[in-house]
Order: sequence, then structure tokens, then C-alpha cells
Amino acid sequence: MGVIYDVGHRLFREHHPPSLHHRGGGGFTERVFRLSGSFMRLSLYQPDQAGNVGTILRLAACLGVPLDVIEPCGFPFSDRALKRAGMDYAEMANVTRRASWATFESSAKGRIVLLTTQGGTRLDEAQFLPGDILLMGAESRGVPDNVHARADMRVRIPQVEGTRSLNIAVAAGIALAEALRQTKEWPR
Repeated sequence: MGVIYDVGHRLFREHHPPSLHHRGGGGFTERVFRLSGSFMRLSLYQPDQAGNVGTILRLAACLGVPLDVIEPCGFPFSDRALKRAGMDYAEMANVTRRASWATFESSAKGRIVLLTTQGGTRLDEAQFLPGDILLMGAESRGVPDNVHARADMRVRIPQVEGTRSLNIAVAAGIALAEALRQTKEWPR
């Protein structure tokens, strides 16, 4: 059985050999225990590209940050596709699939911080909190106006003039690194 523990805002997974699985066979069973406080999350709004989801899934797994995928996606999204996109990191990641924006919004516990090219706050001037949810829009179209309006803070990553945008996975890594730095939530 694999167990994920949330201790001091970080997630830790304890792996046990397959012989300890209750049902036998491949894979493992996991349980999540929230022992204290809130923690940073990454959320993807209707992502278009499976490869980017896989890269962000790996980022989330390596840094112990939960990931929400808000559907529908622009590609066939299944547990099998998620495993393929995330390779060996899919089992390490804490991923929650949300059926819609409304489902996600009703479960959101922290501030929604939207990363957008139209953000009013520069990343290096943004002040992050431990329970923030870093929301990334779809690669091809961002987020609709109602999602933009719902965001508690809209942040942009400064770029040189004449460039449109960063790849979503690159932007997620840059923004998450700054948020974890500010909140002192880097894995130990």
C-alpha cells in the first residue's frame, strides 16, 4: 500500500512492496491524510496538450504539490492517458480530476491565482500565500472571462517585448518556484 501524508504543508508517500498490496496484482492502493493546514496547488483549466499535462504532472510530483485537471480537456483524457503522459511520475502525483469549472470552483479552498499574459501583477511583485491555487489556462485560448473575473489575483511573468507567451509547463515551473520560495514550502 502506498500512503500519502500531508505533514507541514508537504505531501509524503510511503511505498510498500507489491507483496503488501491488499488486492495483489499491479499498481498500489493509496490513502491521503491531511494532518495540518493548507498547501499550494497547481490547477490546469481545460488543457489542450497531453504532453504539457505530463510535464506539469511530473513537476507537481517532484515538488509534492497537488494538481487539479479541470475538464473537459482538448485530448482524450483517461487514467491510462494520464499514466502515459506522466510516465513513472503519474503514480507519485496527487492528481484530482474535476468534471467542470463549477466543480472545481466549489471545492477551491484557497485564493485562485491566475497565470495570464494579461495579468495586472508581475510575478516578481506578487505575494503568495501557502494555500494559493496557481491556475493555468488552456494553451490555445487561456480562460474565459468568468474565470478571469473569479481569480483573486492575476499574475503575469515578465517577458521581453515582441514575445507572446511561454510554454504552459515552463510558466508553471517558473511561477510555482517563486510561490514555493516565498512561502518556504520547498520540499526538504
